[in-house]
Amino acid sequence: MKDGSVISMNPRVMGGTPVFAGTRVPVQHFIEHLKYEDGIDNFFDDFPGVSREQVIRLIEELDVVKERLLVTA
Repeated sequence: MKDGSVISMNPRVMGGTPVFAGTRVPVQHFIEHLKYEDGIDNFFDDFPGVSREQVIRLIEELDVVKERLLVTA
């Protein structure tokens, strides 16, 4: 993973589960909020340690990954 990524994976933090950098909030929690139409605002209410900037950066990073997958498909 590159330095400065919004996602952190460290075996000592949540057993290596991908979390928002600087937090113990799994990225999966954000995805589940979207999947179950719970809404982004509810996510921020539930996890105030995650900033809007982090979520925007996560979406940007996921978009880059998606584009790379489409190119190689």
